[in-house]
Amino acid sequence: MKTKSIVILALVLLISCNKNDDPVPTTMYFPPNSGTQWETVSAAQLGWNINAIAELKTFLQQRNTKSFMILVNGRIVMEEYFNGHTSTTEWEWNSAGKTLVATTTGIAQQENLLSINDKASDYLGTEWTNMPEEKEEQITVKHLLSMTSGIDDSKQLVIKQNLTYVADAGTRWAYGNVFQKLTSIVADASDKDFETYFNEKLKTKIGMDGRWNFGLVFTTYHSNTRSMARFGLLALNKGKWKDEQIVSEAFFTESTSTSQNINPAYGYLWWLNGKSTYMLPTLQTVFTGTLVPNAPADMYAGMGLNDQRVYVIPGKKMVVVRMGNSSNPDNPDFAVSGFDNELWGKINAVIN
Repeated sequence: MKTKSIVILALVLLISCNKNDDPVPTTMYFPPNSGTQWETVSAAQLGWNINAIAELKTFLQQRNTKSFMILVNGRIVMEEYFNGHTSTTEWEWNSAGKTLVATTTGIAQQENLLSINDKASDYLGTEWTNMPEEKEEQITVKHLLSMTSGIDDSKQLVIKQNLTYVADAGTRWAYGNVFQKLTSIVADASDKDFETYFNEKLKTKIGMDGRWNFGLVFTTYHSNTRSMARFGLLALNKGKWKDEQIVSEAFFTESTSTSQNINPAYGYLWWLNGKSTYMLPTLQTVFTGTLVPNAPADMYAGMGLNDQRVYVIPGKKMVVVRMGNSSNPDNPDFAVSGFDNELWGKINAVIN
């Protein structure tokens, strides 16, 4: 009888210990390219503080969020929608979509259609700016990727008369819309319009949905939240999707590393955390400290107007996506905002 009691007690303890502790999958997962199937893992399985999730969700809703996702090893841990938004609703990426342009440019280089060290005028023709010819000829594809073209950033409308000289290429970092010329460069190099090339080489290969909206002021991508998460997963894996290297790992590593010595917190249209100094859009001020102090130092991110975000954290095998209206309508941001640090404070309470 004593032996039987011990066996029963052992079984009870085993069941108690495992009811929320199923084995945590540690392999990288990629969802199928079609359909809605997507593996999940629970916050409890990961050992997260589930008591802090409610506060995170309240914060997101109060800050005008429409959708929020967290992936770990590619699996969904959180997927939340607010204010009538759904998993199929499209929303704009705004400047977070710059990362799509950078990646597509890298694919074109991988296919030997261009080199980022080429002069921009090799693809755009001469007199594509309103700069002296010798200054225009200094601008390379890489300068457009790293926001160091030297073109006036105070005018957002990308027309020739606004593309005027401020500094020699490579000597000044300034966040501006001239990066949009990269879409014309890829189109010329590939002999296809940019969206067709993007769809063939990136969108279809990772199962994204969405569409481009091209404008003289803003060029942005629109998609559902899961599509942004798919791209974040590609970024987490340094350009690899399942068994295919969509964009070379070398280019992707360059993209998410400091691209110049003026603003260490900027790669090729990606924002980088964990650097000792950083600069912000519209300013020539150099700030001391990291871009988002509450976030992991190894984080790189696509950041867009009104707090559109795709955060990638390699050390945690994590992707975080936020879409919605501005977290602070009275003071909307161009890219980085105080919202990032507040949000990561709430995330940390959950994941730590």
